Amino acid sequence: MENINFKHSIIFFNFCILISPLYLTLNFEPVIFCLFLILILGISHGALDNIKGKKLLKLFGYKQTVSFYLAYVLISLFIIIFWLIFPNTVLFLFLIVAAYHFGKEDTVFFFRKKFFISECLFFLKGSTVIMAPLLLKREQTNEIFRTLNFKVFEAEFFSNEFLIGMLCLGFLSSIYISKKENTNLKGVMIMDFFSLIILNLFLSPILAFTLYFCFLHSIRHSITLIFEMDKSFKPGLKKFIIKAIPLTFVTALIFLSAIYFLNNFYKLDEAIYKVIFIGLASLTFPHILLEYLLEKNEKRT
Repeated sequence: MENINFKHSIIFFNFCILISPLYLTLNFEPVIFCLFLILILGISHGALDNIKGKKLLKLFGYKQTVSFYLAYVLISLFIIIFWLIFPNTVLFLFLIVAAYHFGKEDTVFFFRKKFFISECLFFLKGSTVIMAPLLLKREQTNEIFRTLNFKVFEAEFFSNEFLIGMLCLGFLSSIYISKKENTNLKGVMIMDFFSLIILNLFLSPILAFTLYFCFLHSIRHSITLIFEMDKSFKPGLKKFIIKAIPLTFVTALIFLSAIYFLNNFYKLDEAIYKVIFIGLASLTFPHILLEYLLEKNEKRT
């Protein structure tokens, strides 16, 4: 597992170096391509939440799986509704939660300090995903946020000095988290950080995020799920694909239906941006809550 994660980081780091000059030859923003990747690869790493939900219900002594689906959908709907009413507040909370989630899930080994310390380190590590495009492609990033009715990052507080400081803290957090690990695992953390910098330095914010989200974050999480299903990679991959297809297909269909509806009121690119980020937020909150409850209750058993 450790060797696979190390090779994955090497491949992704070199991919970032190779793809950057190719993007400079493009004369358009590949938003539809980004949507396609997110629908196929990005959301699939959460497509086994139904299986995890059944496991959680079993720990709580419930047998009716319909209660899990109902709770999951209701949380997602509440996030969408609250976003429409309080876009600045909900998106800001989403970015904080997402930063913590990215920092924790992209860490390929167990790390636990005193409560709050480890959470802060994971947040700082994962905040690179958000701070890098703000520093390196500020206007393009804020343009996307304006589409989402979010203007918090246009405040003077988020100066270049602040963003540079956050990136430095993100890098130092990665170093600190991996200080007791072997060379390969340290290499994973360092390569992942600089992969994000390279992507956001040369690519547009939406493409940089999509490549990170699909080919680093999602694939890494999927690799973990594959080995949970079977100790051998190929049989585990086959089981993962079969079990992930149903919810991935349903979610993709909902996303595309939402874009079709919103395209009546917004330009296509704006509709896609709204569906990608609001859709991901509506899935991220219940996904993270499920992971937290499952981890907490499995330790008690």
